[in-house]
Amino acid sequence: MSLDLMELLPADWRERLEPLLDPLAMAALGAFVADEYERHTVYPPREDLFNAFRRCSYDAARVLILGQDPYHGAGQAHGLSFSVRKGVKLPPSLRNIYKELAADLNVPIPDSGDLTPWAEQGVLLLNAVLTVREGEPGSHAGKGWEEFTDAAITALNAKQERVVFVLWGAYARKKARLVTNPAHVVLESAHPSPLSAKKFFGTRPFSAVNKALADAGLPEIDWNLAAE
Repeated sequence: MSLDLMELLPADWRERLEPLLDPLAMAALGAFVADEYERHTVYPPREDLFNAFRRCSYDAARVLILGQDPYHGAGQAHGLSFSVRKGVKLPPSLRNIYKELAADLNVPIPDSGDLTPWAEQGVLLLNAVLTVREGEPGSHAGKGWEEFTDAAITALNAKQERVVFVLWGAYARKKARLVTNPAHVVLESAHPSPLSAKKFFGTRPFSAVNKALADAGLPEIDWNLAAE
């Protein structure tokens, strides 16, 4: 059994990523992922695997927020980095993101952890690794997802219109090397995890993203989720 990952990807993203990827490597990744879903509990659910790409088309993408690994607890991951569905308890990193959001833009802290409204405005909420075994963080690292998501970053780098790349933490910041187009802006800081939040707080990423977009004549993101 195997998953044809490229077939599952929305057509606009598939068109951009396929030329950047090794078909044999993608076939091997598809076989691995299919086997993991068959034999283990894997997050996000299979139907949410490419949620980030479905919610944010290639043409609409103007911001990338890069995570590392999906949440590995039951009911948390749904295919958008840092996001959880409505009704799910806020994970610590997301709580810290919301604290910084409130301090940066003077908006209320949302009750819901669902970041879908950001995605639908052109924020690609991408994890570097798109699947994980339940309770085993990092269990699907080094299996080929990194090449896949590096290709997504490379495809965004090829856009002529500005994209703002938001890279939190040492792992994400390594991806800055993929952003070579001077049209784009890279915003780097510490990760919002409790382990590094002291260095994350005060970085004001949300207003910085909007300034970078406005400077390029692009619409700003409405980050306020409290009304959702």
